[in-house]
Amino acid sequence: MHPDTRLIHAGVRFDAHSGEVADSIRLSTTYRHGPAAERLPGGFEYQREAHANGQDLEAALCAAEGGARSIAYASGMAAIAAVFAALDQPGRVIIPRDVYNGTRIMAREYLTARGFELVEMDCFDTAATLAAITENTRLVWLESPSNPRLMVSDIEAIADRTRQMGAQLAVDSTFASPMLQQPIALGADIVMHSTTKYIGGHSDVMGGALVFARDDAFAGRAEHHRHLFGAHLAPFNAWLCLRGLRTLHVRVARHVENAGRVAAFLATHPNVARVHYPGLPSHPQHAVAARQMSGFGGMVSFEMADRDAALRVASRVRLFTNATSLGGVESLIEHRESTEVSPPKSPPGLLRLSVGLEHADDLIADLAQALG
Repeated sequence: MHPDTRLIHAGVRFDAHSGEVADSIRLSTTYRHGPAAERLPGGFEYQREAHANGQDLEAALCAAEGGARSIAYASGMAAIAAVFAALDQPGRVIIPRDVYNGTRIMAREYLTARGFELVEMDCFDTAATLAAITENTRLVWLESPSNPRLMVSDIEAIADRTRQMGAQLAVDSTFASPMLQQPIALGADIVMHSTTKYIGGHSDVMGGALVFARDDAFAGRAEHHRHLFGAHLAPFNAWLCLRGLRTLHVRVARHVENAGRVAAFLATHPNVARVHYPGLPSHPQHAVAARQMSGFGGMVSFEMADRDAALRVASRVRLFTNATSLGGVESLIEHRESTEVSPPKSPPGLLRLSVGLEHADDLIADLAQALG
């Protein structure tokens, strides 16, 4: 079955009595059971443990990513925390230098406190990454494409090495979405999505999810963490994420089309110092991206000469909105250095674009007037 068709029908729970076609929201926090706590046919006991809307979303995410088990969380950060918590013995953890700021902070504060050796490196450098994966490595965390410089890691090559060393390979595939990249098919053990972004798709829901290649003990520990720490996605949020997943394929196609045109425009503008977009032949990992992605995504970042020049552009845009997050229907611009904790990791002149679903001509015209 084609992925587009699978997304429309995955996780559908038809109501045998009403005949409803659309998914319903089931908000109950508790469920009837027998006098000795026997669970009734619904199988649920308490919303923090499991609920129907969450299970529907998880089934759909498994179908979208080709996984054996999925766990939905209250946010992307909650999902990342569950992976880190599921590591049951100290060792080396490798993360990219160019990575979401929250991931970097959590790894530095949480993993090092638990006795892990944290290695931050350029994970798009395949040879260096393979050399860093030793028998003591417990987890390699990739972000591909990365935030905010859109660097691309060779997932398949790194997966071969982690498998040899007995390490887990997790891939934050939020920028790609399930439509453009399939990390499990490339050998990854875990895929993480901030479902707040492209899966939700409308800037109105927060959530996160893990999809596992195997329904194993590691996945079980990640789910146990969700239960203990109360990090379950609420039913309404799960319903919104599942609704977003239904239209992901058509939205992402437009995001990719628009981002490609915006990146091509920026690449030729005399006031732009550098453009980061995997779809450009000039991108250092363009060949890797073309091999492992079916499209190059809706995120573009570019660098101006310095911080002041970047802030001038950000202050002049009219159609792009200065805001964080990404993956919604509206186009956003953000000066990343200004949002990061000290010390910031992004170049001072870098602006990150989440290219939305407006007409590409209007987006380019807005950038053109802002660039001067």
